[in-house]
Amino acid sequence: MVRNIIKKAYATLVYAFLYLPIFFLILYSFNDSKYSGKWNGFTFKWYKVLFEDKSIISAVYNTFAVAILAACIATIIGTITAISIYKMSPRMKNIFMNVTYLPVMNPDIVIGISLLALFGMMRCKLGFMTLLLAHVTFNIPYVILSVLPKLYQLNPFLEEAALDLGATPLQAFSKVILPEIMPGVITGFLLAFTLSLDDFMVSFFTTGSGVSTLSIKVYSMTKLGVSPKINALSTILFIGVLILFILLQKREENTN
Repeated sequence: MVRNIIKKAYATLVYAFLYLPIFFLILYSFNDSKYSGKWNGFTFKWYKVLFEDKSIISAVYNTFAVAILAACIATIIGTITAISIYKMSPRMKNIFMNVTYLPVMNPDIVIGISLLALFGMMRCKLGFMTLLLAHVTFNIPYVILSVLPKLYQLNPFLEEAALDLGATPLQAFSKVILPEIMPGVITGFLLAFTLSLDDFMVSFFTTGSGVSTLSIKVYSMTKLGVSPKINALSTILFIGVLILFILLQKREENTN
């Protein structure tokens, strides 16, 4: 009895520590005062100011454009790479898996500086394309690591059975293999999208003038003090992610 109370109290403290900052962020997005430490009354003006700020809207657009494109490209490349690794010999598989783990384990600052050096050596003008290529690069390993477990769960004779029944290799992949590994592909896409959306360090080193993501925009604003309109933007993003999570959870429940 006492042990259960301690467990519940510990879990409550952990979740309170995680979600209290988000609660206050949402609360002060409706604060009439510019300063978070003082409550002057309830207002929606920061949401109005947010939608009137063209630089923030542009940063949001760039952030989502890069995140969606990078996640799609990385998912396609990562899925094909995962299938290739799965069909390799054990020795080659170990080599490629170790190479795949390296970008995941490397600090973001190392990836950012190395990509900056590469773009500089290739004399690429920093901008939207270099930012997109950078995000695709660091997302691919996460997609590979999401898809591979689903491939290992497959019946090894499933593809051969489809081919024996008259399917072409492309039909065997699209109609038999792909539906079986689709949960891993979707997980890889969502993980790549989230990591791209959240990234600051790699974006900071690989973007050019005039192309700013949300994380870079917020960082630049902290030098003069973060405006409550950033609280409003964070609230909208949090609610959006929460709705997406609920919809995915409902879809999973309906599928089961």
